[in-house]
Order: sequence, then structure tokens, then C-alpha cells
Amino acid sequence: MPETTESQSQQSHWGECGTSFVNELSDALRYVGDVSYAILPKELAHNLGDLKKSFLTTIRSLIDKDIEWVDARVAGGDRVREEWRQKCAEAEAEAAPDPVS
Repeated sequence: MPETTESQSQQSHWGECGTSFVNELSDALRYVGDVSYAILPKELAHNLGDLKKSFLTTIRSLIDKDIEWVDARVAGGDRVREEWRQKCAEAEAEAAPDPVS
């Protein structure tokens, strides 16, 4: 049983170290991002930010349209599959021998 407690303690320690590392890396990248805008004149930095947001909004809109297109194609595929199933059932019914004879 003591091995389990020690093992859990080590796992917890490594988990904390990993989380700490990720947080430190995130903070460093955030600082680099802040500096990249701080070196520009204020108006230019704001204009560049607005341009980037506009570009990303356009990309998001295109992605949303593509998702809608995929949903419509999947629904259309379901409809065509059902039409094929019905036509096959009709063809099998016509090809079956008439039980009257």
C-alpha cells in the first residue's frame, strides 16, 4: 500500500510540473504576443488587430458555410439512399413471380 501512495505522490508531482510548465510557456507566448503589438505605433497596432479579427471572422464564416454544406450533403445522401432502397424494393416486387398461377 505505501507504494501506491508514493506512486500517486510522484504522479501528482509530475502532473503539477507539467501544468506549471504549460502555464509558464503560455505566459511567455502571451508576452511575446503583447510585445509584437507594443513595438508598433498604437494606431497601427489597433488597425492591424482589427484587420486580423476581420480576416479570422471571414475564415470562421467560410468554415460555418462548409459545415452547413456538409450537413446538407449528408442529409441529401440519406434521401438518395432511401430513394434507392424504395426503387430496389419496387423492382424486387415486380420481378417476383405472380402467386396467382
